[in-house]
Amino acid sequence: MKLEEYLSELEKVEMLSLEEERRLWQAFKERGERTARQRLIEAYQPLVFKTALPWRTSASIMDVIQEGTVGLIEATESFDWQRGVAFSLFAVHRIRGRMLNFLQREGKRDVACMDAPRADGREPWELLPDTGLSVAEQAELGLMTKELHRALARLPQKERLVLEGVYLKSEAAAKLADVLDVSAAHIYRLQKSGIRRVRGMLTRFMRF
Repeated sequence: MKLEEYLSELEKVEMLSLEEERRLWQAFKERGERTARQRLIEAYQPLVFKTALPWRTSASIMDVIQEGTVGLIEATESFDWQRGVAFSLFAVHRIRGRMLNFLQREGKRDVACMDAPRADGREPWELLPDTGLSVAEQAELGLMTKELHRALARLPQKERLVLEGVYLKSEAAAKLADVLDVSAAHIYRLQKSGIRRVRGMLTRFMRF
């Protein structure tokens, strides 16, 4: 799946109320209902995306997101919903740990594994802030994603193709230059111009 397709799917994610989430955990953990498990994983996919944002410009962003999703699934399987700990607090440790371990394996970042046990016996995730998305943040993320797609659609054709190619499809500038029959230097100019236009459109959006 490409980043553009992933963002489109992310827009479809429906938020859970506290009561609905409680019922889903009960259905999955006590009765083994797989549909409840799947719904929980889908509902917390925005947490994976939010955790992956520091690497959003990386060519490996979809691999990072995929690793984070594996971490989310592992967290869903091992979570004890009756302990009174927010799932986002518990899951973000596993999600981020998966991402960092992947980047370390790929030689993209020299980081320590967050799964290492602590001397005081406390779980690493207990020391992390709750980075789950609030209702307002989820709504803002969905709205901003839609506005970004609208902004891209309003760009001149070549600028749109360059930005989609670079940021959504992770295509190399040389490949885009061949496709558009322009020089690599011109691709970078189109990229810079497109980014400036998109920023302008999103800035106007954020003012209202």
